[in-house]
Amino acid sequence: MSTPAIWDAIIIGGGAAGLFCAGLAGQRGKKILVLDHAEVLGEKIRISGGGRCNFTNTDSSPQQFLSLNPHFMKSALARYPARAFIDLVRAYGISFHEKHAGQLFCNNSAKEIIDLLFQECAKGQVQIRHPVSVSAIESTSSHWAVMTAQGIHNTHAVVLATGGLPVPAIGASSFALDLARQFNIDVITPRAALVPLSFTAKAFAQLDSLAGISLPVAIRSGIKGQQYGASVFHEDLLLTHKGLSGPGVLQASSYWEEGEPIEIDWLSNKAGMPGATLFDEIFSANVNRLKTTEHILASVMPLRLAKMFAEQAGLLSKKWAEVGKIEQQALKASLTQWRVKPAGTLGWNKAEVMRGGVNTDALNGQTMMARNHPGLYFIGECVDVTGHLGGHNFQWAWSSAYVCAYSL
Repeated sequence: MSTPAIWDAIIIGGGAAGLFCAGLAGQRGKKILVLDHAEVLGEKIRISGGGRCNFTNTDSSPQQFLSLNPHFMKSALARYPARAFIDLVRAYGISFHEKHAGQLFCNNSAKEIIDLLFQECAKGQVQIRHPVSVSAIESTSSHWAVMTAQGIHNTHAVVLATGGLPVPAIGASSFALDLARQFNIDVITPRAALVPLSFTAKAFAQLDSLAGISLPVAIRSGIKGQQYGASVFHEDLLLTHKGLSGPGVLQASSYWEEGEPIEIDWLSNKAGMPGATLFDEIFSANVNRLKTTEHILASVMPLRLAKMFAEQAGLLSKKWAEVGKIEQQALKASLTQWRVKPAGTLGWNKAEVMRGGVNTDALNGQTMMARNHPGLYFIGECVDVTGHLGGHNFQWAWSSAYVCAYSL
C-alpha cells in the first residue's frame, strides 16, 4: 500500500481504543495510519485480567462509569454495546468465560484479543508504525500536520488514543492531555483509580498484623452531589502490609476524595444484607449468650479480625451475657460504620485506570471530536470517563473507538 499524500486519519496510540478505531475506519475505506512510541503494542491488554483480558462486561451501562458529565457516555455505549464486541470475539473463534457478575475473560490468553485487533487492522489495510515518537501536532487551514522523527505526515483528522497514566513501565504517557491543553481544551486533573489505598501508621497500626485476610464487606466512598458523587460496593476487601486492597477497595478508590474518610461495614455480605441486621441476628441468639464476643464474631469473620474488634472494644474474652447495652451499641457501630481516612493511593504503578482526563464538555459524545477543533478526536482512557472494575473500561475503549471511526 503506497503512502497517501494526505491520510484520512492518523491515530496516535496503538492500544485497545486506537487499534479498534483504526480497523473499523480502515474497513470503511479510510486511509489510516497508526503511530505509537512503544516497541511492543498492546502491552496493557496483554497484562490485563491476569493475562486473560477481561475484555468487556455483559452489564456495561452508563451506571458503571464515572464522569463529571454522567450522560456523556450514553450515546457511545448505546451504539456499540457489550454484545457487539462479544459477537466479534465469537466471530474470531475466541473462547471465553464469565468469571463474576458479567465479567468476560478469554479462556486462553489476552494475546487473542491483541491478534483480533491486528487482524481487524489488516482487513482495513491500516498502516501501523512503531516505535515512532510524535514531536508536535499542528493545525493548518486545510489539514493537520503530525511531526515525527521520520518526517511530517499530513492528515484530515487526528485521533488521540494514548490511554491514561497507569503503569508507566509499559509506556503510559500524558501525551493526549498535554496536547489537549496545547489547544486550550480543559483537562480534569488526572488521578489514579481502581487502586489500593494506603494509610498512616497510626490509622493502620491495628490492622497491619492482619495482612492477608480477605472478606466480603460493604464499602462507601465519595461525596454525594460533589465531584464524581458517592457509591457503595459489596465486594471483597483484602488487608495488606501497605493498606487496603481487593475488589471492594479498588472500586471505592475511584470515588474517594483526598482528605475524606471511607466507611466500611465489616459484617455486610455480598448479597447486600446490612451488617447491623447480621449483628442483631448473631448477638441476640440465646445459644451465643455464654460465648465470648470474639467467638460469636468469628462465626461471620476470620478469628484474628474478630479478636482485634473485641480487643478494641475492651471485650476480649468477655462473655456476651456480661456486656452492657452501651458497650454492645459501641461494638455494633465500630463493626458496621468503621470510618477511616486513607493517606492516599498506592499510585500509578498499582492503578488499573486513570480518573479524570479530557473534559467531556469539550467533546461531542456522538463523534468524540473536540467541539472547537474540527478533525481532532479523543477516545478511550484519556477522556474523563472511568469504568468500574470488571471489563467496563475496555468496553469504553471499544464504544468510543466505534463512534469515532464512524464519524471520520
